[in-house]
Amino acid sequence: MVIPDIHISDYTYDLPEERIAVYPLSEREQSRLLLWKEGQISETLFSHVDRVIPANSLLVFNNTRVIHARLIFRTPSGARIEIFCLEPRQPAGYQLSFQSTESVEWKCLVGNARKWKRGSLVLPVAVGEVTVTFRAEMTGRVGNAFLVRFSWEPPVTFATLIEAAGSMPIPPYLNRDAETIDDDRYQTTYARIDGSVAAPTAGLHFTPRVMENLKNKGTSFAELTLHIGAGTFQPVKSERVADHDMHTETVYVTRDFLEKLHHHAGRVIAVGTTSVRSLESLYWLGAALANPDSGILTAMVQNPALDDKAGSRHLPSFHVGQWQPYLTGSALIPEEATARLLTLMQEKGLGQLSFTTAIIILPGYPFRLVNGMFTNFHQPRSTLLLLIAAFLGHDWKKVYDYALQQGFRFLSYGDANLFLKF
Repeated sequence: MVIPDIHISDYTYDLPEERIAVYPLSEREQSRLLLWKEGQISETLFSHVDRVIPANSLLVFNNTRVIHARLIFRTPSGARIEIFCLEPRQPAGYQLSFQSTESVEWKCLVGNARKWKRGSLVLPVAVGEVTVTFRAEMTGRVGNAFLVRFSWEPPVTFATLIEAAGSMPIPPYLNRDAETIDDDRYQTTYARIDGSVAAPTAGLHFTPRVMENLKNKGTSFAELTLHIGAGTFQPVKSERVADHDMHTETVYVTRDFLEKLHHHAGRVIAVGTTSVRSLESLYWLGAALANPDSGILTAMVQNPALDDKAGSRHLPSFHVGQWQPYLTGSALIPEEATARLLTLMQEKGLGQLSFTTAIIILPGYPFRLVNGMFTNFHQPRSTLLLLIAAFLGHDWKKVYDYALQQGFRFLSYGDANLFLKF
């Protein structure tokens, strides 16, 4: 395979502003569901998804939880400084950072940074009946982002503090401030692992009742974790997609998850594009184990500081590069890829595997583990729309034309799609 010569101007469409869903529906499961099945389009309500899901399907969910990543401080002169937390730097890793009770350092975007010349910003935060003094100090730069050291007293966990101090980072294209409703509705009902700064929006439609109906039909569920970064909203600015730098995100999968994936004999349906990227990246990790010279894997690093609850280390330093699937290719069958990952985890005593991925899925990409996907409608000229076009082929335009003509609601709080291949 080679890097596809794709022009982003071929993957755009006119999205009227009034078609963007600024607020969610009153009931999650009452969104509309567009069904594409090998070229045929139909529709139903999401609450009826159990009637159209194929028998013996495995649904893969991203259980990440959106954090209150948007923090507003004031300078002594009153200037408003917005700090958008992206990812932890010290201590490394989300879990350790959220458990910290004195100080952390995060990579952040800073709005109105020119007004923050020096020194600490201070914000009093009510945490229960206690007022915590929350401080922020710039310590460096990383590209267009800043390193910000947060410290506070008296001691509470950083997770508790930002939950109280920050607001939900709803997408910028909603053109409004976060409201109370977003604390609940911009979060999946199954979210449980803190770390994302954007929701896996395909999962926003699922309710306990929908899940129970699916389970009663014999549908299986599995969960992985990918903490979504702000890069998910980054448009493709270059005309040639080959010139676009894809953002990197961290994925976590357990041995139990891989066992379920490996032994499942039916269709694997990813809930959301983040689950799609995670699953396809897993295939390329397995393929790399079969071909260590492929360049996908970096050196394994054992770090005794990070253990899972069972005491198993899960720190192989793996990375799937943006173009690796196109440059290396692989004839490995999916079952062999997952088998090699399971063997690695068994040999190294790993209860969890963590890795980073910058994979970009473009038209022409051969899907390995994913047979179907749930997803919302995505922005023009986005890498997410390119992923949809990779799965649907030329039908992506037919799907979006149908949705626009039939009055579907678009983007994060919009309606849903289910795409299926035989």
